[in-house]
Amino acid sequence: MTTKNSQELFDKAKNYIPGGVNSPVRAFRAVGGNPLFIKSAKGAYLYDEDGNAFIELINSWGPMILGHANELVEKAVADAIQLGFSYGAPTRREVEMAELITSIVPSVEKVRMVNSGTEATMSAIRVARGYTGRDKIIKFEGCYHGHGDSFLIAAGSGAITFGHPDSPGVTKGVANDTLTAPYNDLAAVQTLVDANQGQIACIILEPVVGNMGLVKPAEGFLEGLRQICDKEGIVLIFDEVMTGFRLAKGGFQERCGVTPDMTTMGKIIGGGMPVGAYGGKKEIMDCVSPAGPVYQAGTLSGNPIAMAAGQAMLTYLNEHPEVYERIETVGNTLTSGIRANMQKLGLNYTLNHVGSMFTLFFTDKPVNNFEDAKSSDTALFGKFFNAMLKRGIYMAPSQYEAMFISTALTDEHVAQILDASYESFQEILA
Repeated sequence: MTTKNSQELFDKAKNYIPGGVNSPVRAFRAVGGNPLFIKSAKGAYLYDEDGNAFIELINSWGPMILGHANELVEKAVADAIQLGFSYGAPTRREVEMAELITSIVPSVEKVRMVNSGTEATMSAIRVARGYTGRDKIIKFEGCYHGHGDSFLIAAGSGAITFGHPDSPGVTKGVANDTLTAPYNDLAAVQTLVDANQGQIACIILEPVVGNMGLVKPAEGFLEGLRQICDKEGIVLIFDEVMTGFRLAKGGFQERCGVTPDMTTMGKIIGGGMPVGAYGGKKEIMDCVSPAGPVYQAGTLSGNPIAMAAGQAMLTYLNEHPEVYERIETVGNTLTSGIRANMQKLGLNYTLNHVGSMFTLFFTDKPVNNFEDAKSSDTALFGKFFNAMLKRGIYMAPSQYEAMFISTALTDEHVAQILDASYESFQEILA
């Protein structure tokens, strides 16, 4: 595998872009080496600037559920472009997208389109604060909700100890309003609620976490959060930017049967185009300007190109439930095969899996929260990543990310991935 062109582009990029990349995980710092610069993608493959082809398990971090450059989405975008790129005015597609989303997602009675997942989560907590008249929020360690100030907060040492900023530029004042609990720890949430009675506007979480690696909710955890929120008048927000329309047509909330008050969405709803959305109960969403007093705006929100791509994607998923049967089957085959490979080699790493998402943690401990995830051997993961890359398999370049499966993966692709994983395990153990 040659990487000359990627290396030259990365060297040049560092002169003009902070760290040479426009999002930190792309820099490959967590796995060693330098990033590959991608030239094109089709189906299950990425092609880099040096002509290397890779079967990939990222799918643009989730949205390419039908694989790259899907013909249906391509046609929708090509047709929309003929009518102009952006208007800054209402369009029919926005209405049709909103109607489609509300018909599919259990919690959403009204929805507002935005331009990214970060914008969706920032807006959702503002609306929750405006609706409840309260200031504080509860988030969970290891759950990532974008780079909004309120989310870049590390935990304090106790229930009433203020958190502290995780990033320079986030003020202590913002940190004071963000309370943090371990994921899957209902008792910790209840302690925070009891210590901050009448002050908590919302609890926000990924119902299945994808940003500490994939971590599943413990039995009764989501149901317990729902009960706490109902009792205390707290808005429950599911961040389904990753899981929405992926783990089930209506998101993980459809799959688990727990309905939040608000939901944030992204990824798949844009068919790969930059887009996000937040929605929920009518009485909450009617607080949003111009219907209500909570201000949120976006010049390019509901962009007609993104709406065309998203509408094509969601319509297809809505009409073809076999998509979910297929990716569920592929997910089961792939993860079962990786476990079998580990068993043959006497390995006892942890593999968490739900539907079309999974993460292999290089630890022999169960991973149920961020502290568990941090027990992983990240250096060993880096070796495994590079061994797989050498064999033509492109994975997420961080131990703390999920893998995403698309319908473009054939049985032959799965066999190639499993063969590569066995050889890679052997290589890193040598």
